[in-house]
Amino acid sequence: MSVAALTKQILQAALFYEIWDAMKVTFKHMFHKPMTFQYPREQRTLPDTHRGALALLRYDDHQERCVGCDLCEAACPSRCIKVISLEDPARPLQRFASEFYIDITKCIFCGYCVEACPVNALAMTKMYEFSTHDKRTLLFDKKRLYEIGERHLDDAKKYLYAHNQEQNVEESREYRYYFPQSVLKSTQPPPKHLS
Repeated sequence: MSVAALTKQILQAALFYEIWDAMKVTFKHMFHKPMTFQYPREQRTLPDTHRGALALLRYDDHQERCVGCDLCEAACPSRCIKVISLEDPARPLQRFASEFYIDITKCIFCGYCVEACPVNALAMTKMYEFSTHDKRTLLFDKKRLYEIGERHLDDAKKYLYAHNQEQNVEESREYRYYFPQSVLKSTQPPPKHLS
């Protein structure tokens, strides 16, 4: 080892060269605007395509959209959705979801269930805070899913519009799923687009 290299090493050790080199990075970032959010006081602005909590939606006249077809349950890769559907006794050949459960602890928020739904009864919202002391509260039932849908209706609609599953037009709002009609007696009025 040469004398110059040895002198350089001793000076670097005596003057704490590594510390000053690291402090350059600190001083460089000291005068920048901070980029952190002071969560939960500050909330991030989430895009309309954000995949948060699932919600069940109703039509504008507060009638349930879900027709109990079980397609969301079949499309779910993590098998976190359970739908129990029954035939409506007042209207033959028509079904409805008597029970609807989503286990949020298993959900991977992929959105396949929303895409599979033929009537856009399911939508994703911007709700992402699920912290709880009891894991059993993360099993969402039909009542809670409708509450989330009513509370975050605008976010759910924006999600459906952003994914081209529903348009923000009058024709889209008036659309209803029409079941096959009974041969003996009509159970519902004919759809507007067919009359």
